Amino acid sequence: MGLTRQYLRYSPAALFGLVASARANVVFVTLRGERGRYVAVPACEHVFVWDTRKGEKVLILKGLKQEVSCLCPSPDGLHLAVGYEDGSIRIFSLLSGEANITFNGHKAAVTVMQYDHLGGRLVSGSKDTDVIVWDVINESGLYRLRGHKDAVTQVLFLKEKNLLVTSGKDTLVKWWDLSTQHCFKTLVGHRTEVWGMALVSEEKRLITGSADSELRAWDITYIQEVKDPDEPESKKSKGFSSEAEENTEEDETLELDEHPEDRLVKCSKVGSIMREGRDRVVTLATDRTSKILACHGTDAVLEVFSVLSEEEVQKKLEKKMKKAKKKAKQNSEEKPEGNVELSLQEEIQRVTNIKASSKIKSFDLILSPKGELKIVLLLQNNVIESYNLNLSAQVLQAVRASKITIGGHRSDVRTLAFSSDNIAILSAAAESVKIWNRSTLQCIRTMECEYALCSLFVPGDRQVILGTKTGKLQLYDLASGSLMETLDGHDGAVWSIALSPDQRGFVTGGADKCVKFWEFELVKDESSVQKRLSMKHVRILQLDEDVLCVRYSPNQKLLAVSLLDCTVKVFYVDTLKFFLSLYGHKLPVLCMDISYDGTLIATGSADRNVKIWGLDFGDCHRSLFAHDDSVMYLQFVAKSHLFFTAGKDSKIKQWDADKFEHIQTLEGHHKEVWCLALSPNGDYVVSSSHDKSLRLWERTREPLILEEEREMQREAEYEESVAKEEQPVVAGETQGETGLAGKKTIETIKAAERIMEAIELYREETAKLKEHEAICKAAGKEVPFSANPILRAYGNITPSAYVLEVFKKVKSSELEESLLVLPFSYVPDLLKLFNEYIHLGSEVELLCRALLFLLKIHFGQITSNHMLVTVIENLKKTTISKVTEARDVMGFNMAGLQYLKREIEAKDEVMFFADATERFEEKKRKRKKKEKMVLAVL
Repeated sequence: MGLTRQYLRYSPAALFGLVASARANVVFVTLRGERGRYVAVPACEHVFVWDTRKGEKVLILKGLKQEVSCLCPSPDGLHLAVGYEDGSIRIFSLLSGEANITFNGHKAAVTVMQYDHLGGRLVSGSKDTDVIVWDVINESGLYRLRGHKDAVTQVLFLKEKNLLVTSGKDTLVKWWDLSTQHCFKTLVGHRTEVWGMALVSEEKRLITGSADSELRAWDITYIQEVKDPDEPESKKSKGFSSEAEENTEEDETLELDEHPEDRLVKCSKVGSIMREGRDRVVTLATDRTSKILACHGTDAVLEVFSVLSEEEVQKKLEKKMKKAKKKAKQNSEEKPEGNVELSLQEEIQRVTNIKASSKIKSFDLILSPKGELKIVLLLQNNVIESYNLNLSAQVLQAVRASKITIGGHRSDVRTLAFSSDNIAILSAAAESVKIWNRSTLQCIRTMECEYALCSLFVPGDRQVILGTKTGKLQLYDLASGSLMETLDGHDGAVWSIALSPDQRGFVTGGADKCVKFWEFELVKDESSVQKRLSMKHVRILQLDEDVLCVRYSPNQKLLAVSLLDCTVKVFYVDTLKFFLSLYGHKLPVLCMDISYDGTLIATGSADRNVKIWGLDFGDCHRSLFAHDDSVMYLQFVAKSHLFFTAGKDSKIKQWDADKFEHIQTLEGHHKEVWCLALSPNGDYVVSSSHDKSLRLWERTREPLILEEEREMQREAEYEESVAKEEQPVVAGETQGETGLAGKKTIETIKAAERIMEAIELYREETAKLKEHEAICKAAGKEVPFSANPILRAYGNITPSAYVLEVFKKVKSSELEESLLVLPFSYVPDLLKLFNEYIHLGSEVELLCRALLFLLKIHFGQITSNHMLVTVIENLKKTTISKVTEARDVMGFNMAGLQYLKREIEAKDEVMFFADATERFEEKKRKRKKKEKMVLAVL
């Protein structure tokens, strides 16, 4: 084998410049025992937790590759469920910052998630129209609910009942009975998509938000409660007196016969609340107490409403009754005319409108016991704003408490540059230019600018020059962060800027069909004695088409100019005479670069191709299909013929211009990559994207072998194709409205393969042991036996114990799917082993779950196999006895714990944990006092 060229791998070093992605929602999280201070926001594939008081990032929950699409905190505040673009869900611990549980069930992005009030179950809705209920404690999927015809937009658990409400873009609101796992009612009163939903008034009223300016209100009547006289009064439906119950019971029963879907719940529309916004509802939500309702559309206004409690409604009704009686007395009437009722607008009152600084993408709110409402807004322009609203004040006015902006740009970064010492990074967008420290990733300067399109560091790294969309050239001083000079460079946008190799000047190309040459000069400043740097226009090259890109050759003899007519023209710098025309691209060349030795020029075009040309004769060496969309940026690595390209397909690729080979792909961005910059030493690459993030990539010492890269790429493609395959069908199950929660993934296939290998090893070793016993018997003495190396590695365990070890290592959430792809030929052995394990009393819960699932999917084959009759009979006895035993132990433990609790409560004459809570509150007060003192000193 011949020598292969060795390349070094570039790996992701950091993600910065991002405050929050607008793709998912913002949520308040409880951290360090504090509520209302910390917020979790999506940040591409990660989740950032920000301290709104200090404006600092306190925790990063690291994701894998997929973008975050949904967040949901657990009721206990210890965990955060994160939904991703590929349909997976990971549950992170906020204490350790690690993902403990992974659920794979959806085929498309997770759009919404909700915990039940205890936090034991999690329900998720997705763009694939399915709703899945997950068991968080057992780390497994319970069931899939099918019924919606478009993406699910909201899911809500009802606290006291085992019911679920879901809404979708198919205009429907569906009610699900989770005990029977079927949809028993569908609300069809909406003309357009239902974008949001909230339960208020102790879950007796449903508010839905649609594509118009109405918030529809529906009264919910729980019919089972009305029919059951033994139910406690606290659970009875609002507004039902005992007489009303007696009078309406017969009517309800009649209605049940007429409307079979009204068997559990009766829904009736009671009216609408008008929003001020004219567009669709984007987010509609309540706080945890359901006292405050808020919503926003596609604009920058958040509308806040207050929902009156039952007592407040009663007081208001009495007040209204008194007024009506007074009026009737004045008009000398015996009774007031008609029934006195509160209108919907009186029950749900508008509190205030909050105007944010930009379009709102999502919000979250917390109502403190003192009556202060805390609201956090995630804005479209990479900003988090938090507001405080005192509900007990006379004038209700929201006060902005904090605004997190310093960590990023408000709009997409269109130009990047590295300083000559590889330490500073310049990034410029439509509103500002920022200077970042590469090692700490901290923003060290922010300066306001016009819409920047190109940039460079002036030699010496003390000033920077920007080319703008309006045709201006702006010179900034980094030490003072001030704009030193603005020149009108071009009549149109300045598309490209390039520093001359002798570092005495630079060249710009613009939309006015001109290439202009500039020189640096020192001019006397009027305000000070010292001279300052300035730019002087020295020459102009007029062309027939708009100039898109300009580049000098390293010896400064040639200048390459890319034009809108899809060609690249090469001119002599000294005489500006025409030298070469490089033509062949079908669409304009957007970027290009010349190698360090001046022999090669690489051009990247909107036709998705990169062409490599010789600069001596202008011959095309090779044309490479580089990206799936326009090639936006191209740059050679210093002192090599390797170059990087960035494309609108969100990928960055490295190429070898000598061998015309693709070396590696840097994947990380989720939207179009606009530009990149390589450090002068070639060790770092920084890139910017439409997802608002800046990413830093670092050259490692790890060698990269192309054959291995291709192999890894093929494996990744195979794994992707496996996930897209049809899901295995369970025998006897129809494609109804319920199904299995999980889905077939490469992990479930690998788990099934491991189980198969373990069973095969068990068969081989059992056969060997029998053979060995026969040899020993024949020899009449003990013959040494060599166990399998795998069993020896596990500490000389038996083959059956090894199968159990493998079985225990299968993730709880992947167990059913792994068993579903397991061929039936392995099932008889598994059943025999299950009998053995359960008899020994090991892992009873896990094995019973697997056993019942195997019986369900292979029922026909198991019952028709006479060999398995005795096995099934034995399993029946052992499982019943062992499960009863486990239940007894658990019952005894529960009774013991309850007894201990009662003993302690009786002894201390206080409620359990009440003392600990008081101590914790005291500590919190002391800490707050200390923080205030520190802030005062500062």
